[in-house]
Amino acid sequence: MTENKKYSIKSTSKELLSRWYHLMTLGRALDEKAPNYLKQAIGWSYHAPYAGHDGIQLAIGQTFNKETDHLFPYYRDMLTSISAGLTAEEVIFNGISKDTDVAGGGRHMSNHFAKPEWNIHNVSSCTGNHTLHAVGVGRAIKKYHHKGVVFSSQGESSVSEGYVYEAINGATNEQLPVVFVFQDNGYGISVPKKDQTANRKVADNFRGLKYLKIIHCNGKDVFDSMNAMKEAKEYAMENSTPVIVQANCVRMGSHSNSDKHELYRDNAELNYVREYDPLAKFRRLLVRYKRFTEEELLAIEAEVKLEVKKAHKAGLTAPDPDPASIYDFVIPEAYVSEKYPEGLHDYTGNKLKLIEGLNETLKAEFRHNPDTFLWGQDIANKEKGGIFNVSKGMQQEFGKERVFNAPIAEDYIMGTANGMSRFSDKIRIVVEGAEFADYFWPAMEQFVETTHDFWRSKGQYSPNITVRLASGGYIGGGLYHSQNIEGALSTFPGVRIVYPSYADDAAGLLRTSMRSRGMTVFMEPKALYNDPKAAAPVPEDFEVPFGKARVRREGSDLTIITYGNTTHMCVEVADKLAEETGKQVEVIDLRTLVPMDKETILKSVAKTNKVLVVHEDKVFSGFGAEISATITEEAFQNLDAPVRRVGSAFTPVGFNRILEKAILPNNDKIFVAAKELLEY
Repeated sequence: MTENKKYSIKSTSKELLSRWYHLMTLGRALDEKAPNYLKQAIGWSYHAPYAGHDGIQLAIGQTFNKETDHLFPYYRDMLTSISAGLTAEEVIFNGISKDTDVAGGGRHMSNHFAKPEWNIHNVSSCTGNHTLHAVGVGRAIKKYHHKGVVFSSQGESSVSEGYVYEAINGATNEQLPVVFVFQDNGYGISVPKKDQTANRKVADNFRGLKYLKIIHCNGKDVFDSMNAMKEAKEYAMENSTPVIVQANCVRMGSHSNSDKHELYRDNAELNYVREYDPLAKFRRLLVRYKRFTEEELLAIEAEVKLEVKKAHKAGLTAPDPDPASIYDFVIPEAYVSEKYPEGLHDYTGNKLKLIEGLNETLKAEFRHNPDTFLWGQDIANKEKGGIFNVSKGMQQEFGKERVFNAPIAEDYIMGTANGMSRFSDKIRIVVEGAEFADYFWPAMEQFVETTHDFWRSKGQYSPNITVRLASGGYIGGGLYHSQNIEGALSTFPGVRIVYPSYADDAAGLLRTSMRSRGMTVFMEPKALYNDPKAAAPVPEDFEVPFGKARVRREGSDLTIITYGNTTHMCVEVADKLAEETGKQVEVIDLRTLVPMDKETILKSVAKTNKVLVVHEDKVFSGFGAEISATITEEAFQNLDAPVRRVGSAFTPVGFNRILEKAILPNNDKIFVAAKELLEY
């Protein structure tokens, strides 16, 4: 077929038409068979039938090239996935959640088809959020001068999500080769399109965006869909700009097997959608234009029946997931330091401030790994390097391709980090997730998504991302500038959380974070950035392993467990108690919250028999609650007093310095609690 020739019933080769009919018949056979598995209690408890989307789904899969392109299908994209290369067996393995499921071994919801080794990505149930990942991959394609495009597919209702707007806005702003396909069947479960958007065609909502091409097609028609997808891919590749393909479809069935569309669609509408069955129309065309005889089509249909029968047998005999495997692939193994296995050093050079330790380590790691990238808000504009200047001088040395500003859209920052990291496992990404940690909440949807990507894909995709967050108070910042959020973030498996107190540990933990696979949240106590108390000599190659606490002060009468801003307070309180009472207090600086150094904690408890947990976050539901519970469960026999906690009051942090002081922990509050425990 020549470059400009369009697909049609007359011009398309018989070989290609035969392949298409085989794929469409196979897809429909599996689409109709899926509910039977649930009826027989075999599986496929979630199935979203695609019938009525046949044309556009065939076209997406046929246009996709696994050698060069990336595909993000959504939960209704069964035929898309089959057209892109998934076999009937692979579809059934996914549907009935077998260990042989190539998407992730039954770890993800049925009807979420993927094959990561072919760049058919494992996407979430969180509808439409993969648009941000697609943009991230598109960014990598552009930066690495790769010849390919990204396809992101979704229903029209998910376009109402805010992160979809962020994704398309970002793709136009960065001019990225991403094809967004809207499969418009008129419903979001039972919600009609008129309740979603004022425009009859949702793609028109984006008409004001520069560098964006919008193509409309009949998603029920094979040839119109093929021509639209061919045009979209060629345009995106030639211009390195995004394209929206709005495909008009019908939904012949219910939204899913838990939905009854008869409750909100009348008989006239149901009869209408059945009349527009795309597979039946395609079959009629093949016969009417004498491209195939009835016998030839029956032969293809017979082949499909045998194919499905064979796949069904393979599915029933395929192994189920092993219950013992649930702890596999929660998070990748971290980078291991050979020179500093305990994260300690005897270097006595000049002291660096905490902010200097971070800045120098960022630069050193960017020199070490040319596939490292940094973005965030306000991080690279002339001489400014973040609102605290942690990234000062980065763009000047490493250029705009590797260090650049992001929009004020935290979900976009996180989501595109997830996406760009999918392009190659050698890539390491550092994002300033928000200017202040308490502004990170808009990114939580993408944060949660990223925490379970490694587990959900059964280790096939690791988000190699370090999320930097300036955390804590003591700066008179008030709401959104002084809160601690590590307690909330620690409830999600699949992410490491570190919280240094000194410049050397900040540098060492940052280096380990940036060299490790998997995601790490790097909490930076901003009140200590330039505080002389946090300054320390920092070896150029220093590394601190995750899960290794540091004993800041030896003692035998009381253990204080702490991290971040309160570490220095606890050391000062311990010195004061030794001077005034002769009691020796051991101060343990956790450095890493997840994983937590339980061994060091329990060893100290066995020695001192009394424990005070101190952190800046709220006492109620703060991370100290986990520490306290761990000690109570595993070292109760060693306790001579209840585990006590000191932290913030269960209120927001006030702006006025008087209010802030009343709310946050300080030396006096820690001293009183420690003294009472020592006297217990």
